[in-house]
Amino acid sequence: MDPIMLDLPSQLATERLFLRAPLLQGDGPIVNEAIRESYDELRMWLPFAQTIPAVEETEINLRKAHIKFLERESFRFLIFHKESNHFIGTASIQGIDWDIPKGEIGYWINTKYSGNGYMTEAVRELADLGMSHLQFNRMEIRCESENVKSRSIPEKLGFSLEGILRNEDLSADGKRLTDTCIYAITG
Repeated sequence: MDPIMLDLPSQLATERLFLRAPLLQGDGPIVNEAIRESYDELRMWLPFAQTIPAVEETEINLRKAHIKFLERESFRFLIFHKESNHFIGTASIQGIDWDIPKGEIGYWINTKYSGNGYMTEAVRELADLGMSHLQFNRMEIRCESENVKSRSIPEKLGFSLEGILRNEDLSADGKRLTDTCIYAITG
C-alpha cells in the first residue's frame, strides 16, 4: 500500500495531553514563544536552536511539517496540556523508511514544563502509534550521550540501548564531536 493512503489521526490524546498535527496557519507564534523561553536549554542539544528564529521562520517550518505529514514523510505533533491548553513542546516520527517499515522519534519540550513526565507520556503515545497503528517493525530514539534528560525517556519506556556510536556526530553548535545513543523497540 502506498503510505499516502494511510488513514492517520491528526490528533492523539493521552491522560493529560493532546497531540495534534500542525495546522496550515497560526501555530508559529506559540511554538516560537516556547523556543524563546527554552533557548538556553534547546541550543545545547538541537542544531535548529542555535539562533532564535523569527516568528515567520517558525510558521514556515510548521507549514512544511504539515505538508510532510500529508505526504506521509514525517509526523510532527504539537503537544498541549488538556486542562490549560498550554503548548508544551513537539514530538515527531521522522526518518521513516516504509520498506522496513521503521521510524525515529524526536522531541523537545518548553523548559518550564520539563520534569513533569509530559514528554514521556507523549513519546509513549507516538511509540504506540508507530508500532500498533502504523505497524512499524522498529522505532528508534537517538540522542547525544550527554543529554541525560533526553536519554531518560526511552529508558523509562523500555526501549533497549542498542549502542553508543562514538564520535558519530557534531554537537549542536558544530564545535566538537559527540557520541550518539541509539535506543529502539522492535515488533
